[in-house]
Amino acid sequence: MDKFREKYRIETARLTSRNYGGEGLYFVTICTILREHYFGEIENGKMHLSEIGRITEEEWLRTFDKRPDMRLIKDVFVVMPNHFHAIIGIGSNYHNNDDVYGFQKDLINRKHTIKDKSFGPQYKNLPSIIRGFKSAVSSSAKKNKITFGWQPRYHDHVIRDDEYERIRLYILNNPLTWENDIFNQPSNVETH
Repeated sequence: MDKFREKYRIETARLTSRNYGGEGLYFVTICTILREHYFGEIENGKMHLSEIGRITEEEWLRTFDKRPDMRLIKDVFVVMPNHFHAIIGIGSNYHNNDDVYGFQKDLINRKHTIKDKSFGPQYKNLPSIIRGFKSAVSSSAKKNKITFGWQPRYHDHVIRDDEYERIRLYILNNPLTWENDIFNQPSNVETH
């Protein structure tokens, strides 16, 4: 583990060669802290959302309205008892494609023109989307006095064309396969 300013830090799980603001489909998994069952329970293969589970679902759907400039693509998602899976797409947009708005793009806002397509500032990209989503759910939980917490990190996977359908079906069928899911473990948290 490396140190930064004399403190240990966890290396990024992101591909340093990937522009996470670029066009593409991403498979995202976000877990609750200690994988506690905050979001509800599964009975007979169907997810029954708790209050924070409903808030999580609502905030995910709001994500797309909050970021029209990124031309996000809403695909399948599921809120599970202790984690969240989604496929999200980022389309060609003002922030990731110099050709979308032609020469006017640079004139409109020079300081946000992306020239280098490598790993860089976390602005208008997948990490900023996930950070905003997690923050919105946490804020709602706090405002509503709901005990809740996210794991500090999340998992993402850049989806290749040949694996899209497999991942999509995995997400859709996740409640049906909960009994054998790697995330299924006993919870010590009561859901309200």
